[in-house]
Amino acid sequence: MVSFQKLIDLALRGETLSRCDARQILDCHNDRILALLDGAYTVRRHYRGNSTHIQILTNAKSGLCPEDCHYCSQSCISEAEIQHYPLISKEKLLEDARRAKQLKARRFCMALSGRGPTDREIDQLCEIINVIKHTVGISLCCSLGLLKEGQAERLKAAGLDRVNHNVNTSERFYPQICTTHTYRDRLVTLQRCRSAGLEICSGGIIGQGETDDDVIDLLLALRELHPDSVPLNFLIPIEGTPFQDRNTGLTPLKCLKVLCLARFLHPDCDIRVAGGREYHLRSLQPLALYAANSIFVSGYLTMSGQTPHEACQMIADLGLEMEIEGASKNVEGAV
Repeated sequence: MVSFQKLIDLALRGETLSRCDARQILDCHNDRILALLDGAYTVRRHYRGNSTHIQILTNAKSGLCPEDCHYCSQSCISEAEIQHYPLISKEKLLEDARRAKQLKARRFCMALSGRGPTDREIDQLCEIINVIKHTVGISLCCSLGLLKEGQAERLKAAGLDRVNHNVNTSERFYPQICTTHTYRDRLVTLQRCRSAGLEICSGGIIGQGETDDDVIDLLLALRELHPDSVPLNFLIPIEGTPFQDRNTGLTPLKCLKVLCLARFLHPDCDIRVAGGREYHLRSLQPLALYAANSIFVSGYLTMSGQTPHEACQMIADLGLEMEIEGASKNVEGAV
């Protein structure tokens, strides 16, 4: 029987688990899942306390993308029935940011489809970011694709706090999910953001056909990047995408094991349960928050998600607190 105390001690000291240790977590027998979650929660509580925060995402530009990411409904090879539109107006994004603040979101995220933003879009985003920061006062994150030299500095100067740019899978498996850019291209963008002084949000998508070794490689590679936040998505095989018939191999318990591994390998980071949590975790969603300390609510780009009310009720039922702009509060009746 696996003892998780050694792994807990390693994480509490900030030391890296070995590949063998990581395999023990992913291979954990299902009847030991509560012991594993208890260990992950011990680490979570030590570094991140008993609080949880929610984030709200707006799909600020949809479709119109030249990249062939096989998992994505917005890619150039997707036949999914989605909306297509350019960058939405400053007024609409300001309205969305105000709604996010009203709903107790810790951070408001804006995502733009495409290989990367044009200089004109950077101009527009800088104006939007400046207005939101001065009128709403909420932490801001943008997901923008590949950034060119100098763009990250401009966004930072405008007031952007964080950039989301996922590496998505292991370097070995990356050519199986995208051929129009490389894993290394993504690392360049992350380095540009870090050099500009932006916080880094970088994670991956589980269930694309990768092996457990790929999952371990992904999480170990992310550890080398020292992200502030690690969002983990679980693939939804969207009709019209190349992965529409992909066997994800995911069960609620497998998802929980991956989240626990992320917590042990990234003990002091925000671990976020992102896209696919409702689809794959189903009735076990609350258990995810023993390893993770952050969730998205309302939706994920082209997919809907759990409502803010339901999420806040789930957090309250677990006896957790809501973190709002660095402060924690009891969330009973928050929404």
